[in-house]
Amino acid sequence: MTALNRVPSLMVRAGTASAFAIAAVGGSVVVPGVATDASAATVATKALQIAASKKGSPYAWGATGPRRFDCSGLTLYSFKKAGKTLPRTAAQQYNKTRHISAGNRQAGDLVFFHSGSSVYHVGIYAGKGKIWHAPRTGDVVRLQKIWTSSVWYGRVN
Repeated sequence: MTALNRVPSLMVRAGTASAFAIAAVGGSVVVPGVATDASAATVATKALQIAASKKGSPYAWGATGPRRFDCSGLTLYSFKKAGKTLPRTAAQQYNKTRHISAGNRQAGDLVFFHSGSSVYHVGIYAGKGKIWHAPRTGDVVRLQKIWTSSVWYGRVN
């Protein structure tokens, strides 16, 4: 008998079950007044999921979806679908976000690539040093490791 098979019978013998025990074996608990996982997802998390759902969509300069994207078109589209409005270009988006340090970045934050003080590219941080982005002409929306240290991070308000 596996440990997972024993847990329910142990809970029955104990006469009560905690939400933690139920969650540990893959159950779900409905608690009035507490948001479900789906409704608790942040705008940034939703935007990240939307960007990921566009994997393989072709890059097209100036495109804002739903089938083709440039870099800022993908971020604009993803956040719009998640309920937030962003300006059109990467530089405008940088100016509209709350700037954060690399140490405070979270999945769903925007990653801005820059040369000096000029922002030239944007993607959505996916965690583990990777972004979802629309790289360039001839490429497609994809997950890629951040390739440079010349990046700034912004959180959509």
